[in-house]
Amino acid sequence: MISIIGVSKSYHGHHLHKRVLRDVSLEVPPGDSLAVVGANGAGKSTLLRLMAGVEQPSAGRVTRAMTVSWPIGYSSCFQSSLTGADNARFIARIYRQPVEPLLDFVQGFAELGEYFHQPVKTYSAGMSARLAFGVSLAIDFDCYLVDEVTSAGDARFQQRCHEALTARRAAGALVMVSHSPDILRRYCRRGVVLHDGRLSVYDTVDEALIAHSAQQAGLAA
Repeated sequence: MISIIGVSKSYHGHHLHKRVLRDVSLEVPPGDSLAVVGANGAGKSTLLRLMAGVEQPSAGRVTRAMTVSWPIGYSSCFQSSLTGADNARFIARIYRQPVEPLLDFVQGFAELGEYFHQPVKTYSAGMSARLAFGVSLAIDFDCYLVDEVTSAGDARFQQRCHEALTARRAAGALVMVSHSPDILRRYCRRGVVLHDGRLSVYDTVDEALIAHSAQQAGLAA
């Protein structure tokens, strides 16, 4: 179970104060598959980073009673001056995984070729996403967080991603951010909508998509 209880998140900078989330609460039980919907800047990726523990809330708390991946597609999980292989090796040690089997899996899944042994800073965005996808799937988490990454690579790679995500969803929980309704319907059973810092929960993905569309139509009117 991931429990988000009364969470708010603000960012501060020079002449900047932005409150992204306002008193948000949500539970993600084992076996759940949750679509996160919202406009650009609504806080979708922030919500995933809070679930993962990559960021901490400004108020409220997040508790995790299951293992949670970092957000797949979140390139900052890598040290850019290290190679893809060295990053994978480092992550294997953090999670106490056998190094060589993990490296073999990532190299085969991400299909980076010689770039697997080049610094991550030389990667394209798609290559970084494939590396993150491969490393995440090489570790058995109870819950996988996916952020706009299922379109990385060619059609064959996307099919492999689909097969891998379907298998992980059957065995655990999945929280997905995407602007593609078809992708969200494909993987998720229920949905949440982020709007103006608030979070609304819906029993189905379609209900969440309809609510989001209505909000966007209201803003455009």
